[in-house]
Amino acid sequence: MCLDESYMRHAIELAGRAEAEDEVPVGALLVLNEEIIGEGWNRPIGSHDPTAHAEIMALRAAGVNQRNYRLPGSTLYVTLEPCPMCAGAIVHARVGRVVYAATDPKGGAAGSVFDLLPSDHRFNHAVAVQGGVLEQEASELLRAFFRSRRR
Repeated sequence: MCLDESYMRHAIELAGRAEAEDEVPVGALLVLNEEIIGEGWNRPIGSHDPTAHAEIMALRAAGVNQRNYRLPGSTLYVTLEPCPMCAGAIVHARVGRVVYAATDPKGGAAGSVFDLLPSDHRFNHAVAVQGGVLEQEASELLRAFFRSRRR
C-alpha cells in the first residue's frame, strides 16, 4: 500500500471520531517528512464553532506542534474535498500538497465547484492537489451518515 493510502486510512479513522460525536464524518491529518504533525475531525456542532472543520482542526494542531502558522512542505490528507474556507486556510498556511478522498459537489474548492487550490494563480502560493484516494470508502462513510440522518 502506498503512503497516500496509508495516511488516508488514518484520516478515515479520524472521520469515524467525528461520526461518533454526531458530526459529519470528515477527518484530516497533516504530514511533514513522513511524520503526522496534526490531526483533526469535524467538530463545528459540538464546539459551536463554524470554523471547526477537520482541515482547520488539523492545521491548528500542526501549527502548535511546529510552533509556526506556516507549514511549508507538508501534505494535508482529508476525506472530503476542502471547502473555500479551508482552501483559504490551506493557502495561508503554505501547505504544499492536498490529498483528498471524496469530491464535494456542493462546495468543493479543489476543482469540483471552485478552483481555489490547484489553479487560482491570484494567490501567492500554489498547492498541489490529488483527489480520489480511497474515494469509495470515504464516500460510503458520508452516504451512510446522511442516510441515517434522514431516517
